[in-house]
Amino acid sequence: MQRLVDGVHSFQEDYFAGRKALFRRLARGQSPETLFITCSDSRVDPNRICSAEPGEIFIVRNVGNIVPEPSLPGGTAAAIEYAIEVLRVQNVVVCGHTHCGAIQAVLDPASMEALPFVKRWLAQTERVRSIVQERYKHLSGESLVTAAVAENVLVQLEHLRAFPFVASGLERGTLRMSGWIFSIESGAVFAFDPAAGQFVDVAAQSVPPAPPGR
Repeated sequence: MQRLVDGVHSFQEDYFAGRKALFRRLARGQSPETLFITCSDSRVDPNRICSAEPGEIFIVRNVGNIVPEPSLPGGTAAAIEYAIEVLRVQNVVVCGHTHCGAIQAVLDPASMEALPFVKRWLAQTERVRSIVQERYKHLSGESLVTAAVAENVLVQLEHLRAFPFVASGLERGTLRMSGWIFSIESGAVFAFDPAAGQFVDVAAQSVPPAPPGR
């Protein structure tokens, strides 16, 4: 706990002190461009991964970066609705990650027997387990988990499209959706490319910022 308290002091003296104008502006309201749905895993830090400042990303986290079907209201669905209908975000990212404990549990249901709340929550991923069993019988270990992570992201994007206000935004062109996978061990981020039908490294598609002075 002391580590966290020390961190607060460091935040106030270093980070906040140099960004007082930013936080004064944020105190008047928020206008993030992106809704970022990701896992509760402590190893996944959306702001750090995207080098984003406070106020730029509206973050929703839950076990397994799940988007519930519209018939299952709850905190995640409410946050999605608020981000799109009130904050008018322009982008939605569903981001899974390697070595995901939730996905490992999906592949091994017996591991959840002593975790009734986790089991009930992850029951929404039954389709992911079916897809994996059908398409990836040749894989095992972490390769199988990574494949399941990817399929889970794609299933959650389908769940997103089922929300009427998401479908409407996509149809009008005011909203874009992306599926990402964050590799904990390499720091790489892979985005699903519908044209290629696979996840590709986003760094290979972007232009790095010019060095200072150029």
